[in-house]
Amino acid sequence: MDAAERSPYTGYTREHWTAAADRLLAAVRPYASPDHARIDLPGRTSRYGRDSDALEGFARTFLLAAIRLRGEGGADPDGLAGWYTDGLRAGPAVWPRPDRLDQAKVEAASIALGLHLSRPWIWDRLDDAGRERIAGWLGTVVGQAYPPINWVWFQLTVEAFLRGAGGDWSEADIHSGLAVHESLYRGDGWYADGPERSYDHYNGWALHTFPLLWADLAGDLCPEHLRQAWRERLRRFLGDAVHLVGADGSPLLQGRSLIYRFGAAAPFWMGAVTGATPLSPGATRRACSGILRHFHQHGVPGRRGLLTLGWHREWPAMAQSYSGPGSPYWAVKGMLGLLLPADHPVWTDVEEPLPVERSDFTRAIGPPGWLAAGTRADGVVRVANHGTDHALEGDGGTDAPLYARLGYSTATFPAGDDNAIALVRDGEPSHRSGFRTIGCTTDGAVSVARLHWVGTPDTAAPDHGSGRTGTVTWGPHMTMASLIRGAVEVRVARIDDEVDDEEPAPGTVLEFSGWPITRGLTSLLVPLHGFEGAALSERTVASPLGDEVRVPVLRAAEPPRAGRVYAVAVRLSRAPSGGLPTVTAAAGTVTVHWPDGSTATVTLPAVARRSPG
Repeated sequence: MDAAERSPYTGYTREHWTAAADRLLAAVRPYASPDHARIDLPGRTSRYGRDSDALEGFARTFLLAAIRLRGEGGADPDGLAGWYTDGLRAGPAVWPRPDRLDQAKVEAASIALGLHLSRPWIWDRLDDAGRERIAGWLGTVVGQAYPPINWVWFQLTVEAFLRGAGGDWSEADIHSGLAVHESLYRGDGWYADGPERSYDHYNGWALHTFPLLWADLAGDLCPEHLRQAWRERLRRFLGDAVHLVGADGSPLLQGRSLIYRFGAAAPFWMGAVTGATPLSPGATRRACSGILRHFHQHGVPGRRGLLTLGWHREWPAMAQSYSGPGSPYWAVKGMLGLLLPADHPVWTDVEEPLPVERSDFTRAIGPPGWLAAGTRADGVVRVANHGTDHALEGDGGTDAPLYARLGYSTATFPAGDDNAIALVRDGEPSHRSGFRTIGCTTDGAVSVARLHWVGTPDTAAPDHGSGRTGTVTWGPHMTMASLIRGAVEVRVARIDDEVDDEEPAPGTVLEFSGWPITRGLTSLLVPLHGFEGAALSERTVASPLGDEVRVPVLRAAEPPRAGRVYAVAVRLSRAPSGGLPTVTAAAGTVTVHWPDGSTATVTLPAVARRSPG
């Protein structure tokens, strides 16, 4: 069976994956130090400095080399084992120590995992002195404090390896890290990366991927009940995750660290590696190969064969301050499928279509509060967001663009003030960060926000991607809702005057913004209910997807009125679309009459009036 028959959707086979991996590894070698311990890639230096960046370049590519060695049973025509062994021998003397530099804690995990995967060909062949030096460097993580997010897996991974290698480790660290991980679980297969409502790709490429890799590494150190729980959670997660891949292979453009690009394939591969997946082998390869092919078709890696800070093109502004030239190589987790031999069904079975290629769908994803809709005609997946903002309920920070927007998709990148409902006062739009989720079902998703303005905010958002803080001026509550059919979302807003003196101030304007679109996409923003008049305009911004990104903006002509229901149609499409729905609203119930004759209804929560003070 040739590639076209085996992979009718992507044309990719295991050989395409091995070639891509080998090109990535070959491209970084010219930037290595003579002893191979540092890989100094060109690009913007991270806040941790060049020494940290050079360690990152070594550690993350070493993990890919280890995956290649393990998947080929040690066959090594490119001399990966010897090349990286040289770097491992020299590294402990020149690398920043994990107990002195936080970023080194992250890279220590990649090194430990790489040593585990490649053990017969590297660790077992090192002399005692070499193993002692590496174990000593790794051992500085023992007893260290780690933030209660995905980072606990960096300590867990290192210490599990050290335990198996006869090095230092701490049972207390293991118990503490596992407890943190369990505290992050929110149900239905979803984790939040921290106490905030932080749902993003870390859910897949970290909080699902690391536990099952660790279970293999840790052996009897891993409690059996956790091993089984992690497997079941991954199965449930993948049932949602496969609906969030566009027909063109693009992952959802939402959340931080998107510079890891095809790292989004990692949880799908983990499902295949462990058998903990609801997906067939052909559906798994279709999702993963689609993701890799998407980036290849858009010029990734770049002309020097390197992964850069960006998405399709280099775009350093989308990176966090801790991101350096080696950071994008965390994408190598998206190549975990190369652990599987060539005769595994995930490589030999025929590709099967993604959900968005089978039919239109609407899917409610409870924990992150996402109402996902895919359209077969154009292959785009959209998400109406009523549960994610990288904040705690009641927070008064600015909206984080990668988390708090009302809409995300596989075809658009958050470009600033897009996909929002706001009250604009003195030229400043309100924020909804800290909102309360009311519900998320296939009928509709609803949330309530205490609108606020943030004066003199901090100059930069924290690295975890949350909004900025500053002096907060509180405004009225606003109820927001989304009802979706295909490419069209009906977006609803009601200003709730819970306190008598919280009516919008004079001069305040109600504004809806739509999807940020580039060439090949169409966006529509049309008033449906509640408007006595409206003005439609357009903002033009630049983003990683293009220099001319257009955002439609609709402003009500009359002052906003508390208690009135406002509704607009928001459409994002690559294909011709049909007619628009109509909306009726009465007594807190909003009914959408779709063009095909069907209806959908959502009930807005009652407003509890109270006096000020």
